[in-house]
Amino acid sequence: MLDNKLKFIIEVDKLKTVNRMTSIIGNSRKENDAEHSFHVALMAHVLASYADRPIDPNRVSKMLLIHDVVEIDAGDTFAYDEEGYKDKEEREEKAAKRLFGLLNDDGEYYRLWREFEDMETDDSLFANGLDRLQPMLLNYFNGGGTWKSHNITKEKVYKRLEPLQKISITLWNLGTKYIDDYFEHEK
Repeated sequence: MLDNKLKFIIEVDKLKTVNRMTSIIGNSRKENDAEHSFHVALMAHVLASYADRPIDPNRVSKMLLIHDVVEIDAGDTFAYDEEGYKDKEEREEKAAKRLFGLLNDDGEYYRLWREFEDMETDDSLFANGLDRLQPMLLNYFNGGGTWKSHNITKEKVYKRLEPLQKISITLWNLGTKYIDDYFEHEK
């Protein structure tokens, strides 16, 4: 059993090599998936009190630590890449089975990943909301970041942030304030 867990841990190190489209604040380089996962997992604890319904921050954090593991095999699909989303689910499901299968356990991590993807529980809605709020903050504090470089519309950014509206009106209002501020000044 320990051998299987070590195989998984070694494999997950590859998450450090999966670059995202969003730059770290200051625009010096692209963020990688490991950095993103750490950042949103920490946000789960720091911002837990802003959930409108009870959530388990430890469970949300665990979900966020593993949610992008599948991108080791499937690659990162840019949030606004409509073509990339056509086969994203299939690519990620295949990756999830291989990667979480390395654990050779009861499937806890696969089920947690699946819950995140399905967005049907309060924990998964909060996790997804934070997963979308974090790059929104990076883009805002980078003067538009990928929104600007890819001509992303305000409507698309709002749509992307929608899961947050279902679980935290306070964080939704904060996010939309930043979105409105950016796009108002970009006219």
